[in-house]
Amino acid sequence: MTNIIPVMLGADLNCYNLARAFHEAYGVKSWCFGRYKMAPTMYSSILHYTALPDLEEDETVIQVLQDFEKAHPDGELYLMACTDRYADMLIRLHDRFPRYHCPMPPKSIYQEIQKKAEFYQECDRFDIPYPKTVVKTGPVELAEVQADALGFEYPIIIKPSFSSEYFMHEFEGMRKVYVSHSPEESVQIVKTIYSHGYSDKMILQKMVAGGDSNMRVLTCFSDNKGKVRAMCLGHTMVEEHTPTGLGNHAAIVTEDVTKFPVAEKIRKMLETIGYTGFSNFDIKEDGNTGNFYVFEINLRQGRSNYYMTGAGLNLAKLIVQKYEDPGEDLQVCTQETYWHLIPSAVAFKYTEDKDLVEKARHLEKIGRSSSSLEYRYDEMHNPLRFLIVKEQLRRQFGKFAKYYPKPENVQ
Repeated sequence: MTNIIPVMLGADLNCYNLARAFHEAYGVKSWCFGRYKMAPTMYSSILHYTALPDLEEDETVIQVLQDFEKAHPDGELYLMACTDRYADMLIRLHDRFPRYHCPMPPKSIYQEIQKKAEFYQECDRFDIPYPKTVVKTGPVELAEVQADALGFEYPIIIKPSFSSEYFMHEFEGMRKVYVSHSPEESVQIVKTIYSHGYSDKMILQKMVAGGDSNMRVLTCFSDNKGKVRAMCLGHTMVEEHTPTGLGNHAAIVTEDVTKFPVAEKIRKMLETIGYTGFSNFDIKEDGNTGNFYVFEINLRQGRSNYYMTGAGLNLAKLIVQKYEDPGEDLQVCTQETYWHLIPSAVAFKYTEDKDLVEKARHLEKIGRSSSSLEYRYDEMHNPLRFLIVKEQLRRQFGKFAKYYPKPENVQ
């Protein structure tokens, strides 16, 4: 299948993970378009990268993809989004690109699940547990955010319902998720976010007890008929803690998804609503009760998606072989494997669950481990790529020393 041409919107680790999956599966280079250069995709020999500063404009994306299509008349074009913003665009626009295979959910269910507030309504329908939540539609008064008015105690979590719109309005001190320790702080956080142009709903949420190693990540792949064809569950060891990277997975051990009851409820939801393409769920185990709570859905593969490829479910093969295949088979990950973005020395030092550390050590020792950036093919005879990967890994020691541990739990 040498006429496969992967096309991606993005420049970060998500993009590189997908490009690596396509290269490993089919030996092809990917074509990647983003707004600016980023380290994970720089100097790579497995992808062609083009920086276009105005790529987040609909007209630019349409022109770029239509021009690319004309320049490759004989290729099998596969189009993927690697950020929330690009996922939003492709869901709205992918009928403009009929020659591209585009594993994305249909516009008809976009509003049902993309925004956190609406996604929680779907969770109610399918008995999927999520933390106690209060939704606000604008700046709040002090009385509205007292603990007795919210129905849960401080500290609390505050986050925008519509992430892709939120990140279009950058400001100093912006965070993916905020921890508020008082009603006064809550008023200020919400006011700051709305004052910089954000217009959608805000989520105020009960904090779920536990640290990074209480997190799980579930990735599913649904074919173009809405049938779930693959599922993989990861147990987070440690997450990134920089202000803009907070919550991104840094090391994961996969677990048997068939033994995770929430996964079956999520599968039922996806198939009932007719979801297509990749979906990615953040889930947390309450450290006090052992109950699991779902936080959100990403309408794309997650940034750490190589944990799934490394576990034997190559994402590129799913896209090429399963999306438009009328089969009924369900591929699931049942074996334990260890994936890491950061050096193992950092992962093992900062993971709070030391039993999980020992499991990861063992998996690494017996050869059941993978690292997104350390791709031997890409580093051979490519000194610039070799150096930039080593520098990215080296910097993780300083980043974790500066930003971790945090005094509060984050969700």
